Amino acid sequence: MMPPKERKRCRSLPLDVLSNLPDNVIDIILMCLPCKDAVRTSILSMKWRYHWCRLTELTLDESLWETQKDLQNPTVKFTKIIYQLLSLHEGPITKFTLKIDFLKESCPTIDNFIYFLSRNYIQDLVLHLPWRKLYKLPSSLFTCSQLRHLNLHYCSIHHPLNFQGFDRLISLELCGVAISSELLESLISHCPLLEQLVLDTAGNSDKILINAPMLRSFDVRGDISSICLKNVPRLVKVSLAGYNMRAEDLDFATVFESCFALEHLLLNFFNSEIFAEEGYEAPTRLPFDLSVKRFYLLHIYLDDTYKLSYALCLIRSFPYLEYLEIQVHSEAEDDDSILESLELERFSDVTFNHLREVKLDCFGGTLPEMQLIKLLLAKSPMLVRMLIDRRCLDHEPLDTRLKIFAEVSSFSRASPKAEVVYDISKYQITYI
Repeated sequence: MMPPKERKRCRSLPLDVLSNLPDNVIDIILMCLPCKDAVRTSILSMKWRYHWCRLTELTLDESLWETQKDLQNPTVKFTKIIYQLLSLHEGPITKFTLKIDFLKESCPTIDNFIYFLSRNYIQDLVLHLPWRKLYKLPSSLFTCSQLRHLNLHYCSIHHPLNFQGFDRLISLELCGVAISSELLESLISHCPLLEQLVLDTAGNSDKILINAPMLRSFDVRGDISSICLKNVPRLVKVSLAGYNMRAEDLDFATVFESCFALEHLLLNFFNSEIFAEEGYEAPTRLPFDLSVKRFYLLHIYLDDTYKLSYALCLIRSFPYLEYLEIQVHSEAEDDDSILESLELERFSDVTFNHLREVKLDCFGGTLPEMQLIKLLLAKSPMLVRMLIDRRCLDHEPLDTRLKIFAEVSSFSRASPKAEVVYDISKYQITYI
């Protein structure tokens, strides 16, 4: 029998803290852990044993079934994990993420789990699947009436004819998916609350009409010329990253047909090529003005005639522009046609009355770049600061750099407050 002193000491000991935590606190702890660690908490106590089975948010990735010493086929381990979730999980799953690098041509395990999610109030679904084999989405996905966020990578989409849409969907991301233009248009138009849309349209060549009256953010990577923003009265932010395109097909007037509220535009020319038949001339400006206030122009080569022409066409059409950022590159210093396109006389009808800040990345001091700086300084009466990233000049002799800086400082400025700042990350040199 325990001595009285020992019994008294035991009565004074605090209760097991882990076993007496409120359920909502345990839920918060488990949601902060990786799925594997959340399952391991089942050994802590009887109260914790099956608590992970009531998690409303789950993320499955390779860390669950891949180990260095385990030679078991990952498909087998993945199947076991899904089977455990199907048999043990209780209650709703509102958010589910699956990131997987392997997949057979058909995977009934994933099909079954998507069916399970469709009956358990899924609201946020992320499927990042292997690019080698496009996974055909089961029809049960299109019965997920509670969906608010859908993110699909490398899937094949064929929604059923009786599909009525996702009435609550707010964001949609489709990357590397196989879907016809007609089905894509139908899918988007049947999401009446859609606010954020990300598309990778590399496989689509037909024109895609975007009909999304609540859309506020749009990010497209692929053939820009295949996009037409038909009904987007609330669209504020657009990001365009084009691949190889025919200049004759690239019609920004069609792309921005109804972008009356557009304020932020990013145009990325990385890994893109614009080509045209001999004699083709890009439009000088759009047939209408846009209310763009912030314009980001990435990977623009000033010696690429068509890219520069389209960039200047857009800039001329932004009378309310306040911030301009250009990641500029130039190799041909003596291309007369490039220098002519940047002459002040070509912009006699343009004044950037609202432009307050300009940032030039990758400045190398070539003649086209200098001409661009001269143009912007001369046509911006409200300019406060021009920030020039001069890291690409660091390999040049000091005399060369000082000569370039002196020439820029001699350029006429429409704004008496404009200053040019040469930024080299760790410190700045300012010329006023």
